[in-house]
Amino acid sequence: MAILAISSLFLWVSTAQAVINGQWSLVQQGTTGVNAQQLAIVTETTAVIFDKVENNPLVINGHKAWGAELDLTTNTVRALYPITNTWCAAGSFLSNGTFTSTGGNPVQDPSSNGLQAIRLYEPCQDQSCQIQEYPRRVRLTSSRWYPSSARLDDGSVMILGGSTVGGYINRPEWNNPTFEFYPAKNIHGQNGLQIHSQFMEDTLNSNHFPIMLGLPDGTIFVAANTKAMILNWKTNTERRLPDIPNGVRITSPFSTPGALLPLSAANSYTPEVLICGGSTVLDTTDPWGAGITSQIPASSQCIRMVLTDAGIAAGWQVEQMPTPRIMGELVHMPDGRLLLVNGAQTGVGGYGNVQQQIGESNADNPCFTPQIYDPAAPAGSRFSAAGIPASSIPRLYHSVATLTPNGSILLAGSNPNTDVQERQYPTEYRIEYYLPAYLSEARPTFSGIPATVNYGAQFKLNVTFPANTTSVSVVLIDLGFATHAVHMDHRMVTLQSSIDELQTQLTVTGPPSAGIYPPGPGFLYVVTNRGVPSVGKKLIIGTGASPPVDQAAIRQYAGEYGQSILRTTVDPVPLQLAKVQISRLHRSQQIVQEKGSRLALPKHSLLLLDIMCSGFLKT
Repeated sequence: MAILAISSLFLWVSTAQAVINGQWSLVQQGTTGVNAQQLAIVTETTAVIFDKVENNPLVINGHKAWGAELDLTTNTVRALYPITNTWCAAGSFLSNGTFTSTGGNPVQDPSSNGLQAIRLYEPCQDQSCQIQEYPRRVRLTSSRWYPSSARLDDGSVMILGGSTVGGYINRPEWNNPTFEFYPAKNIHGQNGLQIHSQFMEDTLNSNHFPIMLGLPDGTIFVAANTKAMILNWKTNTERRLPDIPNGVRITSPFSTPGALLPLSAANSYTPEVLICGGSTVLDTTDPWGAGITSQIPASSQCIRMVLTDAGIAAGWQVEQMPTPRIMGELVHMPDGRLLLVNGAQTGVGGYGNVQQQIGESNADNPCFTPQIYDPAAPAGSRFSAAGIPASSIPRLYHSVATLTPNGSILLAGSNPNTDVQERQYPTEYRIEYYLPAYLSEARPTFSGIPATVNYGAQFKLNVTFPANTTSVSVVLIDLGFATHAVHMDHRMVTLQSSIDELQTQLTVTGPPSAGIYPPGPGFLYVVTNRGVPSVGKKLIIGTGASPPVDQAAIRQYAGEYGQSILRTTVDPVPLQLAKVQISRLHRSQQIVQEKGSRLALPKHSLLLLDIMCSGFLKT
């Protein structure tokens, strides 16, 4: 590693750094308008929030809203209008930056059935963007409530599991033990339709919202109930891993956060997973009859495994959290640590199902104080809450947390109730931000970030550093999609970089491969040796192109009800061919706009236009 002497300052690029261990702050700013059951940061200044259909204070088109866009700079919200019910949906970004929300709930009025929904959202900065949804033509091939999704190394999205109907817990008669892709793929002989997953049968009953983590070789780590595997989706083979130790269940309704620890050249991009919390109670379909209560203790177990042959042979390494926790959130911080926040110390997820409910809540004894987890620290000393103030707001079922572009951690939501309630534990609309100690320090700044960065490509950043900086690193974070303690696609990768002799320009190299960072959006942070990050800035890794489209799979998906075709703005659909009912595509915004004699779709958006008839799938 080269060290450059400029005057009396020594500055170099490093992957090792200290952390700021001072006092944190906690502030309340704004409200979400709808309960934040699901959340994704979509631009440097905005986030998308989804709830279930209920009596929220935010209104759109004369009825209660269940979607909102949050302005992170003003903490104000703008109502969004998904057509279908987003209750317990999955979420991922495509390689072109379009956000996808998949699955949901069948409850209707004023929404439509969301079980097979595919919702598209192209982020914008001018408050003009809306949810793009056309349920009769663009939808999943099977019903999914409580599924998970993951962005793949080709930029498409895989959707796994869920229920065909639903409730407190999954059960054989409504289990959906399959996975599928968006856009559809002709793979494993299914030609666009869902593919069987033995793992999702073997993990009944508590396998809603399975933990999915993309690995550097393009495979997917999956964990549910007390089991784990590595799925090679290209060959449809499962490598079973050692069971979760001590009988701890880790997926809904025993929701537990899982994370891929930071990847870097220094650790040879070796994947290691972390899972913290859960419960050892029975995954019975009758929790009341089994005597499960809101007071039954959660697990304090935290486990790690290195996903190499040697690491798998060594098995799970077990440690204990300072307090038990269920429904927690694990959030990557730019300094390499993770924040464990939200959740409860007793009970299970959901509402209205167990004995001794608190209101309707199945859980009690909220975890008001977060814990910092330092993966680089020795076992036994990785957790700390020093300097972190406790919140006074319970964040239980249907709450979220996320890192923001400015380096704070946003907390929102909580609603363990059938509908909006003010009793304990109430529907929570207040937004909180944890401000880590590093936000009180002088911060590095940079400019010149490109819109897209391909794999292995170099780009230059103009940088300024605080006076006490001796080394820097550059980290790329996918802020992911948060719901039910699961952070889909959330990951952190340290990029290789070098500094020029004047120490004003960083040369940064894009990720080595699409397995290490799947093509799609991310946020770039420059971090000093003291652990102080810059503000994160958005870019897209890869070319920014749409994921591959298999026309044969789409035709099979459309079946006898007509052929469909995928188009973007670079190849607009001739107007005379597109028999599209625009008002049904979206009730509050004309997404497809007539331009002369052709139809132009929104930039980067993926829409399937049925050009043969009004139906898409058999109903």
